[in-house]
Amino acid sequence: MGVVDVIGGGRGDGGQIVDEAFEDALSRRYLAYALSTITARALPDVRDGLKPVHRRILYAMREMRLDPGQGFKKSAKVVGEVMGNYHPHGDQAIYDAMARLAQDFAVRYPLVDGQGNFGNIDGDNPAAMRYTESRLTAAAALLLEGLGEEAVDFRPTYDGQSEEPTVLPAAFPNLLANGATGIAVGMATNIPPHNAAELIDAARLLIARPEAGIDDLLAIVRGPDLPTGGVIAADPAQLREIYETGKGGLRLRARWQIEEYERGQWRIIVEEIPFQVEKAKLITAIADLLEDKKVPLLGDVRDESAETIRLVLEPKSRNVAPEMLMESLFRLSPLETRLSINMTALDAKGAPRVMGLREILRAFLDHRRDVLLRRSSRRQRKIAERLEVLAGLLIAFLNLDEVIRIIREEDEPKPALIERFRITDVQAESILNTRLRSLRRLEEMEIKGEDAALRAELQQIEALLGSEVAQWQRISGELANTRKAFGPDTALGRRRTVITGPMEARALVADALVAREDVTILLSQKGWVRALKGHLDDLDGVKFKEGDALAFVARGETTTRLILAASDGRFYALAPDKLPTGRGFGEPLRLMVDMDDGAEAIGLFFHVPGRQRLVATSDGKGFIVAEDQLLSAKKAGKQVMNLSTGTRMILCREAAGDRVALIGENRKLLVFDRAELPEMERGQGVKLQTLRDGGLADALVFSSGTGLYWVDSAGRNRVVEDWRDFEGKRAGAGKPAPKGFSRNGRFDARPA
Repeated sequence: MGVVDVIGGGRGDGGQIVDEAFEDALSRRYLAYALSTITARALPDVRDGLKPVHRRILYAMREMRLDPGQGFKKSAKVVGEVMGNYHPHGDQAIYDAMARLAQDFAVRYPLVDGQGNFGNIDGDNPAAMRYTESRLTAAAALLLEGLGEEAVDFRPTYDGQSEEPTVLPAAFPNLLANGATGIAVGMATNIPPHNAAELIDAARLLIARPEAGIDDLLAIVRGPDLPTGGVIAADPAQLREIYETGKGGLRLRARWQIEEYERGQWRIIVEEIPFQVEKAKLITAIADLLEDKKVPLLGDVRDESAETIRLVLEPKSRNVAPEMLMESLFRLSPLETRLSINMTALDAKGAPRVMGLREILRAFLDHRRDVLLRRSSRRQRKIAERLEVLAGLLIAFLNLDEVIRIIREEDEPKPALIERFRITDVQAESILNTRLRSLRRLEEMEIKGEDAALRAELQQIEALLGSEVAQWQRISGELANTRKAFGPDTALGRRRTVITGPMEARALVADALVAREDVTILLSQKGWVRALKGHLDDLDGVKFKEGDALAFVARGETTTRLILAASDGRFYALAPDKLPTGRGFGEPLRLMVDMDDGAEAIGLFFHVPGRQRLVATSDGKGFIVAEDQLLSAKKAGKQVMNLSTGTRMILCREAAGDRVALIGENRKLLVFDRAELPEMERGQGVKLQTLRDGGLADALVFSSGTGLYWVDSAGRNRVVEDWRDFEGKRAGAGKPAPKGFSRNGRFDARPA
C-alpha cells in the first residue's frame, strides 16, 4: 500500500502529491542520510586528511586572517563565522572539533594555536568558547598554502552566498600525520598519527622509485608516532600486514623507568601513558585494582604530574621484580591498550575505501601534482597577461607625446590608441589607467628588465608543464622544504613513540600472581567441579550429591592450566586457582565454560608443555595432537576434532610410546605402529580400525619395551600375553581380545 508523500511546498503553494511505497521512500531517504554521513561528516579525505568540519574551520580562520604570528581572536567569533557561512551544524559541535585541533595530546601536529583552557589529558573539557582565543599554526598554514592560486576546486556554500574549497592543497600528508577517527553508517575509520618527517621521506622515495613496495616504505615509516608517546609492541610481519591491508591492531603500553633512592628502595615512574587514555581515569582504575587487592605486588599509586606526566607506583616490597609488577598492571589496567587501525578514507572521487600505506601516499602525491599543475597554469596565465601589459607600456613610453596628444584631443581615446599603435584592448586600457606621475618615472630599461625576467619564468613554467619528470622533481623539492618544519631535530618533529619487538612476558604474570600449591581437581558425573588442596590419593572420604559420583580426577599445581576434553571435540582451558574450594560439592562446570547441552566431559588433565595426546571418535577415527594446541583463552573453548553426524569424541589419552592398541565394541583388538598415525592440529583424523559391529571402545598408546597392560576394576595391572599376535596395519579389523580381558572393553577400568 502506498503512502501520501508531499513533494515541494504542499497544496497551498504548488506542491505535488504522489503515492509512494513506504519501503521505497524510507530506503531512499536512509541511503541519502548514509551517504551524507559518510562523505560530509565522518570520513576524512585522503588528500588533505580532513573532514568537512575541520576543513571549514581552517578556511574560515584563513579568511579571518588568523595566520601564524598574527593576533588571536575569540573562539566564539571563529565558531560563529564557521557556522554562519560554511557549516550548518551546532556551535558546540564546531567548537569541540576546533578544540581538538588545538590539543597537543590529541593531535600529533596541532592545526589550531589555542590561548586559554582547551582541555587537558586528565579528561577535563575546554573552557567555554567565549573565554578562549585561537589562530592558525604553521602546520595549518602549510595545508592552506596555495589556496588563493586556484590550486583546488571551490563549491558553493550551503546557502549559496559564497564558496568554500572542496579540499585543501596540503603540503604534507596530513591524513597519516595527524590520523583520524570517525563512525559513519556501515563503516568507520581509525587512523593513528604518524611522524611527518618519515611520511615525507617515504613519499619522496615513491617519487624517486615508483616501483617501491611496502617493505621499502616500512624501512622509513617505522609505525605510528602518537602525541602522548608510549611503546608499541609489534613484530615486522604484523606491521607489514597492517600497512599493506589497512587494517589490524597493535599493543600500546605506557613508558616507564625505575627511580632508585635510599637504602635500596625504588619506585616506578610512568612518564608516558597510552594514546587517548585519560590520566584521571587511569589513576582511578589502578586505585580500584589496589583496593580490590587484584595487584598484590603494588603498594601505592599517586599522581605527581605537572606540565609532564609523572605517575608514581610504589611496590609492596623492594624484593618485587619491577618488570613483573608492570606486567601485572599492563594486564589489568589501561596502562596497556589495543590500538585498532582501520585506514578508511574518501578517495579523490569521494568514494570510501580501505587503503594501505602505499596507496595513501600515492593518492597524496597525485594530489600534490594536481596542485602543482593548477598553480603553474595560473601563473602562466598571469605572466602572459602581464607581458601583454608591459608591451603596451613600452609602446606608450616610446611614443609618450603622441599618447598624451590622443588622450587630450580625442573624445574616445581608447579606440584611437588601438588604431594608432595597433595594440590590444587590454594594452590600451592599461595605458589609460596609468597615472601621469607614473609616466614621468617610466624608464625603458625597467620595462625591458621586467619583460625579460617574466619571459624567462614563463619558459621555465612551460618546460615544467611539459615534463612529468620535472614536475615530480619540483614536488620532491617542495616536500624537502616542508620537511624542515618537521625534522627529527625539532621539538615538533622528534619521534615520540618507541617501536619494539613483541612482548612475551605476559605469560609469566599469572604464575607470579598465583600462589604455587599442589591441588587435586575432582569432576563428578553430573558435571560438578571442585579443587582440593594437596595431592590426594585416598578419595574414599570425598562426598558427592545424592545420585552423583566421581568421574575424573586430576592432580597438579595451581599455576598450571587444566584442560577439559568434551565429547563434541572441543577443549577448554581452566585456571585451577579460580575453581571453587572447600568442603562443598563445588559448582557446575557449565558456569565456567560454554559447553553445548548435548556434550559431556570425556577427559580432565593438567597441561604439560610438549606432551602429546591421542584423540579418537566413536566411529574409529583419530590422530595425535600436541597438548599445546588444546589451550584456549576463550570460554567457548577450541574445536580440535571435527565430527561427522552421529559420532562423538570418546577419548583423549596421553600418547607416550611407539605402539597404538585399539579395542572395538565387538571386542576385536588391533595393535599397529604409532608412525602410521598422523600428527595434526585439527581435523577428523584417519581411520584407526575397521569396525563392522558397533564402534570403538578404547585406545591406548604404549611402549613395545614395557608391553601392553590393562587395568582391572581393583586397580591391578593385567598383562596382555603375546600382544604381538594382534599386530597389523592401521585400519585393520583386528583379532578377538584374549581371554580375561576387561569386560567393559577398556584398557583402564578406573576413572580416567
